[in-house]
Amino acid sequence: MSEAAPASSATPGAPSPAGTSGPLGSTSALHGPTAPLAVPPAPPVPHASAALLASLSPLLHDWLPRQRWFAGKGRPVVGFTLVSATELLPLSGSPGLLHLLVRAQQPAVPARGTPSPPTADCYQLLLGVRRSLPPALAPALIGYVAQGPLAGHTVYEGLQDPKLAGLLLERLRLPGAIGSLRFDKEPKAVVGSGLTPRTLGVEQSNTSIVYGDSAILKVFRRVHAGANPDLELPLALAAEGSTRVPAPIAWFEGANPEDPFEPFTLGLLQPFLREAQDGWQLALASLAVGQDFTREAHALGRATAEVHLALAASLPTLTLGRPQAELLGAQMSERLAATVQAVPALLPYADGLRRAFDAVRELGAAGPVVTAQRVHGDLHLGQVLHTRDGAWTVIDFEGEPAKPLTERRRPQPVVRDIAGMLRSFDYAARSHQPWSPDWAARCRTAYLDGYTAASGLDPRRQAVLLRAYETDKAVYEVLYEARHRPDWLPVPMAAVRRLAHAS
Repeated sequence: MSEAAPASSATPGAPSPAGTSGPLGSTSALHGPTAPLAVPPAPPVPHASAALLASLSPLLHDWLPRQRWFAGKGRPVVGFTLVSATELLPLSGSPGLLHLLVRAQQPAVPARGTPSPPTADCYQLLLGVRRSLPPALAPALIGYVAQGPLAGHTVYEGLQDPKLAGLLLERLRLPGAIGSLRFDKEPKAVVGSGLTPRTLGVEQSNTSIVYGDSAILKVFRRVHAGANPDLELPLALAAEGSTRVPAPIAWFEGANPEDPFEPFTLGLLQPFLREAQDGWQLALASLAVGQDFTREAHALGRATAEVHLALAASLPTLTLGRPQAELLGAQMSERLAATVQAVPALLPYADGLRRAFDAVRELGAAGPVVTAQRVHGDLHLGQVLHTRDGAWTVIDFEGEPAKPLTERRRPQPVVRDIAGMLRSFDYAARSHQPWSPDWAARCRTAYLDGYTAASGLDPRRQAVLLRAYETDKAVYEVLYEARHRPDWLPVPMAAVRRLAHAS
């Protein structure tokens, strides 16, 4: 959950890579059949071995679960498997840079009724290697290696080392392949050199590095085989001529040894909008001085509609019928039942909330329900930037990182995004004391009016779906706040009470 803490960029001499540019699997899917990631076979790397992993495992067991982007918190790591290892900077030097894709094996998440298999999420690690660590890099320390190929070396978080962070930019500036990795960029894009890197500390699920004031690199930490929507959708929008999304400049991927047609998206370089302000902070500033926010909300509705229209024009759409409506309603009901078990405070409202999901299951009885298309998937005020000229830009198309990639790439009704933004207005209003329900109501109306004006589609005409998605989002918020921020639980509970009694 990130309504209260916006993510991404606005909250905010290396050797050349070997190889040559070539087709990239994840982007070719936008225009035709997917091609495998074309990288030459990795040269023999003595460190990419069982001995390397065995020597690093004791350090990773302690360090990895403590990272904010580690998804398996609350469950022990019982082992690691090595997917790939690439020396981006020779480990014989100081510093060296070792790129690893590692699967962390963990016990299954307990499920009701049926056992679940263990999980093995894949994580991207960029490890700096030195004989001794300078004092300035002490906070980046992972540990000292006592045995194996790196015995006697210090291993640390490489992205906190300006020299190693600068190397990544050089790799992106001069595309090509090295080992199992491929670096690529838009043909006409210019990547500056010698830009000073600084790591942003606001991300929950990824790591971002700003270079100078011109570019920002998002390094994905928990990675999945297949095209990451945060690269796929901005590329599609750029091809459609949309100016509502920062166009990708460069990116890098890793070959998937299990399926060459489904590489791992590892990092994305985009323009850094230095003077932009994220929507969450802008909304809070408006509330703090009692200023009206409806003009901004109306413009944000227009921007959302323009993004949806461009996505529908560039990527396939489909029509949801009765089976899909029944499945959607059933899935929402299942999430509600699981959340009621975890958060008993939800129990008095469960029947009222379930009515919203039952109404979705009944939608398809009269025929086709609604068009589904690619959407943002996690839209809220922290995912939009307000530029100096007053325009809104949408960022972070990764979707909800905790959900499977296949689900995040699935076409969905646009009201899912709209419901997320409506909930975000409510979060902003509730975070201000005294609570400003009228402020939230005015923003919601203005946002919906702006969306209607730009798209010709009034989301309020899809009232059943809109209420269901907003209810589902509120249920998700209840579970998140109960687990992570109990002081915030009254915010979604207020929405639960309202939605449970909606007609």
